[in-house]
Amino acid sequence: MMVMISSALPSHVRAQSIADLVEELSLDYQKLAGMKNILKQMQQGYQIVSTGYNSVKGIVQGNFSLHEAFLDGLMLVSPTVRKYPRVRDIIDDQANLVASYKFSYAQFRRDKNFSAGELSYMSDVYNNLISNSLQNLDELNMVMSDNKLRMSDNERLQAIDRIYASGHEELTFVQQFNSNTRNLAIQRASKNNDLNILQKVYGLR
Repeated sequence: MMVMISSALPSHVRAQSIADLVEELSLDYQKLAGMKNILKQMQQGYQIVSTGYNSVKGIVQGNFSLHEAFLDGLMLVSPTVRKYPRVRDIIDDQANLVASYKFSYAQFRRDKNFSAGELSYMSDVYNNLISNSLQNLDELNMVMSDNKLRMSDNERLQAIDRIYASGHEELTFVQQFNSNTRNLAIQRASKNNDLNILQKVYGLR
């Protein structure tokens, strides 16, 4: 159909149409080549960006992995901390505190020279000391356990020193408290000439 129409056209018209078509095709080719060049540049740019992003991502992930490993390491208690002598000192002090409290309070409860109110006050003092003692042991357990606290060895040792100082202060206090209370009890028993109390409760004659 198109051939017939083309054949029917004058020769100069046909030549003009073919020239226009060739020119149009040439322009289309140039456009296509330009688009290919643009696409190639875009692809190269994407590869550069992608490579850069992956490099940065790798560095970040690598640093994060190192950071995570470091933090995980802080969750573990080293042998240096486990063998720290203050740990045993803390446990010994807490045991001595409980033993001192039980022994002395049992004496004071058998002493009729103390009123119910005074014994209640003593009980409150001992209960507070025992409560603080248990908190110290709980904190020590946290510091000495894996996967509970993120702390360096130095931080753990400092925490242990602080727990020891607190516990030792409480032990010193209860010993002084018991000594002062016992002296008061002996004074009262002596004043009342209560030899039975002095001998049976405090082992004095």
